[in-house]
Amino acid sequence: MKTYFYRVLLLSVLCCLVNCSNTPSQDKRPNIIFITADDFGYADLSSYGRKDYQTPVLDAFIKEGLKFTQAYAAAPVCTPSRVALMTGKYPARNEVGLMEPLRMTSHDINMGLSPEIPTLSSILKESGYETALYGKWHLGFRQEFFPDKHGFDHFFGITAGAADYIDHKDFKNQHILYEDNKQVEKKGYLTDLITDYTIDFIKKEHAKPFFISLQYTAPHWPWQAPGDDAYPDTAGFPSGGSPETYAKMVINMDTNIGRVLNAVKEAGLYESTVIIFTSDNGGERYSDMGPFKGSKIDLWEGGIRVPAAIRWPGVIKQNQESNQPVITMDWTVTILDIAGARITDNLSFDGISLLSHLKENSPVISRNFYWRTSNVQRADAYRSGDWKYLKTDGGEFLFNLSEDPYESNNLKEKEPEKFRQIKEEFLNMDKQMLEPYILPKHEDN
Repeated sequence: MKTYFYRVLLLSVLCCLVNCSNTPSQDKRPNIIFITADDFGYADLSSYGRKDYQTPVLDAFIKEGLKFTQAYAAAPVCTPSRVALMTGKYPARNEVGLMEPLRMTSHDINMGLSPEIPTLSSILKESGYETALYGKWHLGFRQEFFPDKHGFDHFFGITAGAADYIDHKDFKNQHILYEDNKQVEKKGYLTDLITDYTIDFIKKEHAKPFFISLQYTAPHWPWQAPGDDAYPDTAGFPSGGSPETYAKMVINMDTNIGRVLNAVKEAGLYESTVIIFTSDNGGERYSDMGPFKGSKIDLWEGGIRVPAAIRWPGVIKQNQESNQPVITMDWTVTILDIAGARITDNLSFDGISLLSHLKENSPVISRNFYWRTSNVQRADAYRSGDWKYLKTDGGEFLFNLSEDPYESNNLKEKEPEKFRQIKEEFLNMDKQMLEPYILPKHEDN
């Protein structure tokens, strides 16, 4: 009888251990939500300087964590910036990263981010995370390049660079809205739908920590506010719009992000969820780049400097501000570090982990950043510490960003040795990249 009792007791303990190992509480790693706005200017948040409308949700979110004033996109346009996030490497190291951006052309239609390349999402999935992408993909139009081929368990959104917010068609009048691998038709404003799917995912019970890549299409053109009509088939997406419409789009996105933050709280995940917000590149016609020159497509600061903030309750102190220069690939490596992801020895990144800086708000470290564009316009840029080399159709420039973040004082002639040094640094880095892709003049759209 005593032997039988001990056998039952042992079996109960073993069952408990097995069951407990499948419960969320056993994996203490945090959930991670990475939120990206599309074509969002540096000063498009009221907390960064926007005056004609308010973004109370994101302003409050930023106060709950760490705000960055020198955050950069890896590219001034969609596809290469997303390649950098997914791979943790400069976009020009990858063929699809040379497309600025991927277009619905005979050349680009068969291109995409190869599933053979380790990505942020595939590494997280292999490391035990449940993964989801809601919103914009823009890394391949064919299903062989879709999010599920890169480790995403769930996907809802568009595959191209933009879609009508009302009828969800691209500029060729084709439906590009997908749920996982299936094309779907939904009713509703696109930003709202993307948020609905995100919230539904958060509300579910999760046996693993999760990673959500929340890639809003807002406020990228077509400029449509909730309640507007769909664009006529003959109208070009970049046409139309107004400052008032743009404001409504941003306010709607801000409100929807508030819905996501509330869902996290209601699910009891506030303390256990890291949330990052940023933009894929600088803004366009109705954006506010603050004091910076240039906009989307440009390598002036306005095209690549973006708002960014992170909240991690209990780890990152509230109401902090950092002047640490960071770039898209840093978020890749930082997320993997936070997740305790398994990284193979042969895998290297161009980004660095910001984890120690986030936890301790440690002193600023000097960084070197590289940029290059070749499709719409040819331009080069390189940041070395506080110095920036820039080459455009208008000539070559040297700026000291610590003294002149507005890029108004060209020091090329006054600092010839510094100019030579940083230009050489750019050229040495450029040799490591793939040859630029020059967009054919008569390429079909």
